[in-house]
Amino acid sequence: MPVLRRALIGIGLSSAFLNVLFLSGSIYMMLVYDFVIPGRSVPTLIGLLAMVTAAYVFQGLLDGVRGQLLVHLSSNVDAQLERQAHDLALTLARLYPAQDSSQPIRDVDQVRQFLAGAGPTALMDLPWVLFFVAILFLLHPWLGATVLAGALVLIALTLLTEWATTAGSAQLIRLNRDRQQVMEANRRHAETLYAMGMHEQLGAMWRTANGAHRVAQVRLAARSGMLVTVGRVFRMFLQSGVLTVGALLVLSGKASGGVIFASSILSARALAPIELAIANWRGFVAARQSWARLGDVMRFGGEPRPLQPLPPPRASLSAEALTLAPPGTREPTVRGISFVALAGEAIAILGPSGAGKSTLMRGLAGSLPAVAGEVRLDGATMTQWPRDQLGRDIGYLPQNVELLPGTVAQNIARFEPDAEAASIIAAARQAGVDEMIQQLPDGYNTDVGIDGRRLSAGQRQRIALARALYRDPFLILLDEPNSNLDPVGESALVHAVRAATARGAIVIVVAHRPSVLVAIDNVLLLKEGRALSYGPQRTILPGAALDEGRS
Repeated sequence: MPVLRRALIGIGLSSAFLNVLFLSGSIYMMLVYDFVIPGRSVPTLIGLLAMVTAAYVFQGLLDGVRGQLLVHLSSNVDAQLERQAHDLALTLARLYPAQDSSQPIRDVDQVRQFLAGAGPTALMDLPWVLFFVAILFLLHPWLGATVLAGALVLIALTLLTEWATTAGSAQLIRLNRDRQQVMEANRRHAETLYAMGMHEQLGAMWRTANGAHRVAQVRLAARSGMLVTVGRVFRMFLQSGVLTVGALLVLSGKASGGVIFASSILSARALAPIELAIANWRGFVAARQSWARLGDVMRFGGEPRPLQPLPPPRASLSAEALTLAPPGTREPTVRGISFVALAGEAIAILGPSGAGKSTLMRGLAGSLPAVAGEVRLDGATMTQWPRDQLGRDIGYLPQNVELLPGTVAQNIARFEPDAEAASIIAAARQAGVDEMIQQLPDGYNTDVGIDGRRLSAGQRQRIALARALYRDPFLILLDEPNSNLDPVGESALVHAVRAATARGAIVIVVAHRPSVLVAIDNVLLLKEGRALSYGPQRTILPGAALDEGRS
């Protein structure tokens, strides 16, 4: 990432100048004790004070610049990764619904928070430990040897911290993900849990997951906290040890009095990055693991390949030996389905519960990758179109209807920022929902709430139908579109299907209630994931038993 490299170079240069400026305090102390006090020279003291003041001012400015660089670096990293992380989270949710799909978002947050904190400055300052140790060796070899030995002990503590926290940090992330999944499931089904008296059982699951997380967190904090305390106490002892060595050198006439104080300041500065690194090691380990996971999912996502623009589909849909498996499973539920639909046709997919009807609809929409076979529009596979372009020509009403937080108009318009009111109203009228929307408190500007919970199930389904019809898509996929509709809504659905086929669209409907079948041309009958028959309605329906359950 070029921005990251440039920022790190800038931070490295500012760290170099800062560490050189850190010598000013020890040099000032040594000159005061060795020259100013014995010579009783006030002008010299004032001159030294002016110089060290200027050094401290530049030091403060550089430290502030380095801090701002880290803040902007963390912001730039977040800005460059946010789109990929969001897209990958949606991809993981679609392909692996049983897993925590929001992990890429949290990983980006973890990396951003680490970069904006004190951890990177500690890592940048670590190589300068040797610089300060070398200065101490110039003052006297015994001083340098003492601090070097102490630095080696602190480095050993750092490595021990790495060994002690890596596995614990990974476990803590995993347990935190598990408890969040339990809480999210409980939140989404709170009404059902209350109505059926299940809150205590699910509460026990939450307490178990939260307890495991708490125990792991306490264990990890105890380990890292103990090592941080040991490092801090040892550094304080080492500073006293350096003073002792300096005093012995002065008593033996091998060093001046100013060396005692200068060596104390230099040793503190030399060891401070190591102690700071130990204190921030948990954050560093977590950020490193997050960065590694981000690298894995980025490679999983792959580089987007350039796609040749294709004209919108207008002629046909074909499934060629299509085999599909639900996300997270290897056993196909749809096996070798083949059929062709032409523009202006309406097709009903029928079959008993568990026949694979909804899975087939997801495969036709392109949201579920094929295990084998292909879905083609006008002879081209769906992967040959950019998804945002192809999505405009597909209207999809899933079995479980959930609207997005926003207004009715925004949901119908698929949240297009430049959606025209005329197109929104036209879609609503096609779905026969315009009058119902106008009766809402704020009409098209009514806020539907999270998942559309401020509306009834029938209202959500009819608005979702209008969303599927928005901008007259070529392929319209309706999975049980009348499951929550009253007779008026069913009549509007039949009218919408007929209007769509009349303008040349392909409509595919999964239905257990026969009212919509009056607008159907062909029927695909499924059983146990396989096609039993496909043909005109008048040929297939007399021998097809409709199941009133759900797939």
